[in-house]
Amino acid sequence: MTIYIIEHLEPELWEWCALEYEHISQIVGKENLWFTNVKEKSKNAKKLEKLGKVFVESVSKLNLTNACVLDPEAGKMLEPGEAGKFDYMIFGGILGDYPPRKRTKQELTSKFKNAEARNIGKEQMSTDNAVYAVKQIAEGKKLFDLKFQDEIEIKTGEKESVILPYRYVLINGKPLISKKLVEYLKNKKGF
Repeated sequence: MTIYIIEHLEPELWEWCALEYEHISQIVGKENLWFTNVKEKSKNAKKLEKLGKVFVESVSKLNLTNACVLDPEAGKMLEPGEAGKFDYMIFGGILGDYPPRKRTKQELTSKFKNAEARNIGKEQMSTDNAVYAVKQIAEGKKLFDLKFQDEIEIKTGEKESVILPYRYVLINGKPLISKKLVEYLKNKKGF
């Protein structure tokens, strides 16, 4: 059984993060999801405990073996044959910047000496899409078997929309995105 670990790297648990984390819990199951580096043990931990196991410590302090950090800057791509050997798949819980600032490498990969690093392409994905893609690879698909769409547009009003400049997995021709996140974007006042 693979454990998917989200190292929370934002200063707060923003609503956007919480919605992506909820979607990840639906994708991999609560029993297979850990959140690490959750600083505020009060309200954030209570929210996240409904979605998976919560740790105050950074994942780098847990002394895990057979771990893989997913980093777009890693030199090797994750392959199906090797994905099964990893007991832990580690992702940076980071709201993306455009253009990317390579925060996963700076804030996670460089600090985690006892894990291997792999990429799932160089394009920046939302955390829930990265987890979904890795789960598919761990189940035997090659990255190139998955279909993607770069950049999606969410209509937020009659003449308004938000463009999300990230890579999304296509399922039955539609980008993988949380319905709750779409509603959040439609109801959010200002960006």
